[in-house]
Amino acid sequence: MPTIARYGSWKSPITSELIAAQSIALSETHLDGDKCYWLEGRPQEQGRFVVVCGDAAGTNDLTPKPFNARTRVHEYGGASWTVVDGVVYFSNFADGRLYRTRGGEAAPQALTPAPADSGHQWRFAAGIIDRGRNRWIGVREDHTAGGEAVNTIVAVDLAEPGRDAGQVLVGGNDFVAAPRLSPDGRALLWLAWQHPNMPWNGTTLFVAELDAVGNVREPRPIAGGATESVFQPEWSPDGQAIVFVSDRSNWWNLYRYDLSTRTTQPLAPMQAEFGVPQWSLGAATYAWVRPDRAGPDRIVASYVADGLGHLAVLDLETKTLTPIDLPFTEFGSVRALGERVLFRAAAPNHPLSIVVLDLASGSHRILQKSTRILDQPELGIGDYLTTVKSVEFPTTGGKTAFGLLYPPHNPDYAGPADEKPPLLVKCHGGPTGAASSSLSLSTQFWTSRGIAVLDVNYGGSTGFGREYRERLYGNWGIVDVDDCVNGARFLAEQGLIDAQRAVITGGSAGGYTTLAALVFRDAFAGGASYYGVSDAIALARDTHKFESRYLDWLIGPYPEMAERYRERSPLYHAERLSKPVIFFQGEEDAIVPPNQSEAMVEVLRRKGCPVGYFLFSGEQHGFRKADTIKRCLDAELAFYAIEVFKIGLRF
Repeated sequence: MPTIARYGSWKSPITSELIAAQSIALSETHLDGDKCYWLEGRPQEQGRFVVVCGDAAGTNDLTPKPFNARTRVHEYGGASWTVVDGVVYFSNFADGRLYRTRGGEAAPQALTPAPADSGHQWRFAAGIIDRGRNRWIGVREDHTAGGEAVNTIVAVDLAEPGRDAGQVLVGGNDFVAAPRLSPDGRALLWLAWQHPNMPWNGTTLFVAELDAVGNVREPRPIAGGATESVFQPEWSPDGQAIVFVSDRSNWWNLYRYDLSTRTTQPLAPMQAEFGVPQWSLGAATYAWVRPDRAGPDRIVASYVADGLGHLAVLDLETKTLTPIDLPFTEFGSVRALGERVLFRAAAPNHPLSIVVLDLASGSHRILQKSTRILDQPELGIGDYLTTVKSVEFPTTGGKTAFGLLYPPHNPDYAGPADEKPPLLVKCHGGPTGAASSSLSLSTQFWTSRGIAVLDVNYGGSTGFGREYRERLYGNWGIVDVDDCVNGARFLAEQGLIDAQRAVITGGSAGGYTTLAALVFRDAFAGGASYYGVSDAIALARDTHKFESRYLDWLIGPYPEMAERYRERSPLYHAERLSKPVIFFQGEEDAIVPPNQSEAMVEVLRRKGCPVGYFLFSGEQHGFRKADTIKRCLDAELAFYAIEVFKIGLRF
């Protein structure tokens, strides 16, 4: 018989130490020859990112210690590496330089000059290899002149490594991304956009011929603009067409541009999202299938419909989209070579994994998992996992919002008959992000202790079309807060949670929503801010280039609307806050600097409010070290137990 104990006080084998010790981050995949490659982020190695090659026989690290295959282009990075003919080209986080290595043969060789000082003079990302001209082509972010960084597409000569930081091929834009060389090497594609747009607001797709020495000649736009978001352009295998994702129909759908007729046609139009917000470079939701034998042109594509992911094959001749039966609900980093497809996938009962699929047979194999905890029956973790349920709930203005609900579950405990469980409302970042349906041990950490979790897809979230994203236009701090409050209220009205013991937590933009909800509403009993924004004015003045004009869209132009910024900033209204709050902050965070958290903490301390503050050295925006992850989970739980739930604590 289960022990009767108050919700939130249950003891669980899903500990912070177990999560931090046995979890890794899995991201960008590549196929090269008969090999599969991916990137692993390892909290156990102080957050180092490692390029890994793997197959059925096992895995092999290709970037040795202390190298860290990570870039800070746009601060969020992404696309820090590529592999061609067995050679890995990567950006090293410590010095920002490009390197190449053929794993295990010799120490990585620097391809760009060393920075003149401790700051990164140049940052590199999104690289491709121009075999015919023996050069690396990719995005360079130049910080040498001070002031706002300059983003260009450059070519780095591989024949003379370390000579210079690259020759500019494409300039004159605030931002560039996704360079793609045509199969014959005679033309280049890329995306560009200007302030104040973010890439999910509006991007332009360009194509240009290259001259004999590889310089760009007469670029011309072929899709996109200030109010159309274009994502992931790719050449057809024969170089006669270009496929891209656009939200011109309200939904990020696939399109084909014919180079000979200069016409564009939709491919498989539907109310689903084939694109994602380009917070990080290098995202890939589809890939051309290049069969070893003759056959119709096909694309393997992932998409999100009704909040869940799917993988399918699109026949370009018949325009038929055929779903692939797989046990996953989330997909990313899709690559294809021959009949093999490599991707990242997860499900509510399956951790994030690197998966290889054989299209001919339909069989798939898992090459790596973000955690092996469920493969260790002696731990018995599987018995403690809760289920997930998609919920829709009414919100302000007669509209509907969405979320993922995780009810509390622990086979060893049951709550008192006269008690409802507390609720933890999670606010994702972005705010143009989305609640993930993948197995999250951090979420199970809470539910296995008797705390329900609602991961809210508030207005502005990705996965529900452009119109849903644009609910947040000018309304940051209002729509997102309303949806989080209304989600908690809906669950309370359904008798599923105790409204008096609801807390709210979030990171970055989700941290701002958390603080705004606690300051401007009276729906939550406490909360936790992870590197969250408290002063929108300071963010508009101080943040990095990529997001420096994002607030124009979220709130309004600054300083013209300075008063609105003040109205929306929790810091300027901290006297209204009387609920316990705990703050977690990276000391090296350039996106939301520590002063954002510290100003709020100081106000609350002067008021005598219960407040906690953790500042982590060596951490930036988003925590990557095992010890940091462990301390955050334990501290947040203890803070709620003592200051909010008023219950005993069982770790």
